[in-house]
Amino acid sequence: MVTKKDINEIKRRLKKEECTIQRLAGCYVDASHEKVTQFSETFLNLEDEEFYKYLEIAKKALSGTLGNNLLELPFPNEAEENGGMQQFFMGLRASELKNDDLLDRLYEQIIEHYDYVGNYLILVFYDVYDVPLKTTDNMKLDESEEMFPYILTAICPVNLSKPGLGYLADDNRIGPRIRDWVVDMPDVGFMFPSFADRSADVHNLTFYVKDPKDSRRNFVEMALGTGSKRTTTDQKLTFHAIVKNALAPITGDDDSVMISIQESLQDKIPVEEDAFGESFADESAPLTTNIIAEVLQENDIPYAIVEQIQESFKEVFENKDDELPSIAAVVDEKKLAAVKKEQREDELEEQVSELQTELLNKTFEAVAAADTEQMGQESGFSQAYDVILRVKPGKVPQIHSEVIDGKKCVVIPLSDDEYVNLNGVNTKL
Repeated sequence: MVTKKDINEIKRRLKKEECTIQRLAGCYVDASHEKVTQFSETFLNLEDEEFYKYLEIAKKALSGTLGNNLLELPFPNEAEENGGMQQFFMGLRASELKNDDLLDRLYEQIIEHYDYVGNYLILVFYDVYDVPLKTTDNMKLDESEEMFPYILTAICPVNLSKPGLGYLADDNRIGPRIRDWVVDMPDVGFMFPSFADRSADVHNLTFYVKDPKDSRRNFVEMALGTGSKRTTTDQKLTFHAIVKNALAPITGDDDSVMISIQESLQDKIPVEEDAFGESFADESAPLTTNIIAEVLQENDIPYAIVEQIQESFKEVFENKDDELPSIAAVVDEKKLAAVKKEQREDELEEQVSELQTELLNKTFEAVAAADTEQMGQESGFSQAYDVILRVKPGKVPQIHSEVIDGKKCVVIPLSDDEYVNLNGVNTKL
């Protein structure tokens, strides 16, 4: 099984001082799916500017997260028989990209099944990695463990550069610059064979996809002849769509139930201990229909909808090999973290509001007590006002004036449980 360590070991070699890529072949395809030009050349003969740019593209085709951007895809048994795609890739690798007929077949396969609107460039690299022997403590030895020849393919969109102004030397003026066709980083790519446990695995290839929302299942099955898998992002989006579609009649656009379900799912992720006694979440624990039923019932989802979600889940995931997602894969941790952050902020705002109200009330009580003491010592009120009122802050918006019996009056609404301090005397009017 391919690990992050395996991928990084190959990627570390894709730099000038360690690069051993022997050959590069390519085919430029226009928006009409016609081959515009093809080329094949010795990689080490490239000019530095091209050399570094192609290396950057090759490295990008092995980037991202395993299970999300990078998928290990197995060949079915029929693909390993004579005439199968695995046998084709074996022949292409053995040719060292010097067989134009095999390269043409690869280009045709990609052009027929690669769903893209616009121009793109197909690049194929041939490299041989002399895998060094390593000791148990990962120290490299000069002795070789095995030779690992492989092909790395990258499919790169080619787009017009953005319009803009520039200096036009011939006219000695500033004007609209010429827009060029620019090769972007890979949209998809693959390496054959996979490099697993520091060795060639000819029964699998490693597939790269830039956008993990789209696993390109049709492309890998038809163009590459492998079995397809969903990325973890694809699994999450598919599972959420199943649940949301089933819940729509009772929740509508309300997202709170879905958030609650995800929180319940997060609680179902097993927590284990490592050899040092440190706790960690087992993110590989699979999501099953039983766990789905438990979570939905905890959130008071009607039984009929629980059954509907279980059946849809079985149809999409359980009936296909290697398709069962983990519990962690279908939990949107970023969404839950944002919700929890918002809840904490709301709680803090409420606490601040309560503290401010408490402070105002205490200030009011202190001032009222001082006024009561002063009024008991004085024979009259201040001459500046005819009426002096002190009320709690919450009562201020309720005070208004009304004309009663032809006289303007100050009206302060009181509820049955409110008391009044009148000239130092507590009373209930």
